[in-house]
Amino acid sequence: MKHQIQAQLLLRAKTCIWIMIVGLALSGLTAFPIETELKWLLNYADTLPTLWGQWLHNVYGAVVATNKNYPYLSYGTDWLAFAHLILALLFVGPLNNPVKNVWVIEFGIIACLLIIPLAFIAGSIRHIPVFWRVVDCMFCLLGIIPLIICYKSIKLLQYVKVRAL
Repeated sequence: MKHQIQAQLLLRAKTCIWIMIVGLALSGLTAFPIETELKWLLNYADTLPTLWGQWLHNVYGAVVATNKNYPYLSYGTDWLAFAHLILALLFVGPLNNPVKNVWVIEFGIIACLLIIPLAFIAGSIRHIPVFWRVVDCMFCLLGIIPLIICYKSIKLLQYVKVRAL
């Protein structure tokens, strides 16, 4: 019975870790072709609320102009993409040993929570519309939910292992 519970908790934790790895990797990979992705999104701009469509047009124009006149500025986005890919690799540790590497899950939870002040402080300074800052804050929810489930599963797994001794 205890082995079955341990197996279920381990599977739940690893599933949540895989969600984080895939999410971070996709987020990183999609940061490279930002101009192409914005152009694709503009095909659907008329299906979005007017404010969102206008914002996407504005951002796309800025990205095109920047890439044409100052292509080296996009190097910063490349580093952002790289950081996401490296963060995805960070979660391989808890994938291999969740109990030993629970600190990575705690780190991830803290990072998710810090999205909110960053979005509102830096977003204000950079003149990002409030609605888009809220969209950015959704990444907090997308990340923190599987991380909390994972964290609780790891803590229960630790408890079950200790009780088994």
